Amino acid sequence: MAEEIISESHSSREEEHVAPNVARFARKQGGWTAIAYILGNESFEKLASVSLISNMTTYLRTKYNMGGVFLVNVVSIWSGFTNITPLAGAYLADARLGRFPTLLFGSLAAFLGMGLVTLTAGIDKLRPPRCQGNIHCEEPQSWQLAYLYIGLGFMAIGSGGIRACNIAFGADQFDTNTEKGRAQLKSFFNWWYFSFTIALIIALGVVVYIQTNISWFIGFLIPTCCLAVSIVIFLIGRRTYIRLKPQGCVFIDMAKVINAACRKRHVLIVPTASSLYDHATKESENELSVLRHTDRFKCLDKAAIIVDRSSELNAEGVAKDNWRLCSVDQVERLKCVVGILPVWVAGITCFITMEQMSTFGVLQVIQSNTKVGNFNIPPGWMGIASMISLAIWIFIYECVYIPSASKISKKEARLSLQIRIKIGIVMAILCLSVAAFVETRRRDLARKEGTFISPLSVGYFLPQFILSGLTEAFAAVSVMEFLNNQVHETMRSVAGAIFFLSLSIASYLNTLIVNLVKLLSELHGRKAWLGGHDLNDNKLERFYLVIAGLGVLNFMYFHFFASHFIQTFEESKRRKTVLEERVDYVDLPEKKP
Repeated sequence: MAEEIISESHSSREEEHVAPNVARFARKQGGWTAIAYILGNESFEKLASVSLISNMTTYLRTKYNMGGVFLVNVVSIWSGFTNITPLAGAYLADARLGRFPTLLFGSLAAFLGMGLVTLTAGIDKLRPPRCQGNIHCEEPQSWQLAYLYIGLGFMAIGSGGIRACNIAFGADQFDTNTEKGRAQLKSFFNWWYFSFTIALIIALGVVVYIQTNISWFIGFLIPTCCLAVSIVIFLIGRRTYIRLKPQGCVFIDMAKVINAACRKRHVLIVPTASSLYDHATKESENELSVLRHTDRFKCLDKAAIIVDRSSELNAEGVAKDNWRLCSVDQVERLKCVVGILPVWVAGITCFITMEQMSTFGVLQVIQSNTKVGNFNIPPGWMGIASMISLAIWIFIYECVYIPSASKISKKEARLSLQIRIKIGIVMAILCLSVAAFVETRRRDLARKEGTFISPLSVGYFLPQFILSGLTEAFAAVSVMEFLNNQVHETMRSVAGAIFFLSLSIASYLNTLIVNLVKLLSELHGRKAWLGGHDLNDNKLERFYLVIAGLGVLNFMYFHFFASHFIQTFEESKRRKTVLEERVDYVDLPEKKP
């Protein structure tokens, strides 16, 4: 099977090398037929990964006796590593293997990691003894932690191949050179989120309950099997996929452009068609993959300016040193990434909010009254509230708002990216404000009763998790859509990696902020706001308000600065669409009488 897959991958690359446009669209492949397999694979893969991730805080707290800042550090650092490995995955996908093999090998690595973590739940010697009471707990030994970290590490490596390519590989199945393909791509981003979210809502209710109330081993074995099913579905659909040829390492090209632009920073030559090195256009077999010169970020154009033809070009007109002279195509690809950064930065603070709900939010629920009648609500179930709110909004937006608004306006009507991201930032601020209020109430009731578990009902925590889901629905989906639309189709793996890099940075920033708040709050002998196994001794609500304050600053930054980059991008897109329509009109063949 593996040899057949590799053989098919090489043959598809050879076909695309001979005739890229024909290889991509001549055969009946791609489109929603391929997307059906991709979404099926994605649903089971997300079911597998999130089944472990969503309940990892509870698992480490109850089975590894971790608590307080140490637990948050472990989860955040692992989450950060999980989200930074897609950069390596993007390099392999775009420069070496292609997206299909990268996805496959990433899935296999994740499967190995899940298997190792599942064994920690099944073999008692791999974990420390149970806590004696709620306070006195024996810490895990170094070798036990090492084994756990190896399993989590393989899962993170696997995510590098999966997360960098899954969205991009799905986007590859549509022809964005047509109006129909562009419209399908817009819906794909929302339905991608919607499909696996619905699968998770249905399955996580069962899996998390099994993990918490029946058996952690069985609860971890189920998602491991689901990942195996995901790999099988992915392989079944292998003959329907469009596989684009790797275009080279865009990260090295970016470094070359930055180096060349810095070396020529004092050059005063005005960029013109004759002074710019555009050799890539002449030698490219697929002109659609070559980016044309634009007027934005003009300082980078200096990397492509030919100062002295005799010293910079050889007899064939090719650059002698591509670290000193870059093509217009290379410069424009870096411009795409630079144009992404302001909006990308705005998304990081929203992701820090989501990070709180998966760590401190779950710890809050663990120390609250989770009983509803005679039934105990697993703390990991609170994440389902976020997913339900996300899925409901996407369903309303795609199936109710867009059809109704489009019917009234007589054209496709979607909320702009600016509006959606602003709403997402506001939701993040509200989420933390509500969480601070509820935590104050939870701790006060616990202290009044003198108990470790607060009598506050678990239902009081639903609003903050719902708001966290709406933050993801508005901010995360919109940022992901912006990143994928801003870059060229051959760079979508890079866009996916940059998106998950923002999640990684959010995790590491969260770790930094948590430790910094703990350090500063305990100065002069005062009691730290965070730390220990008992939240009743902490001031968690103050930490939440600090993050909410960062959200307010983020809203101001986005409103007054970053949103203008979206506006510029959308205006250029409209101009490009009008120009393409005019070109199509001019190129229409005359009808013969």
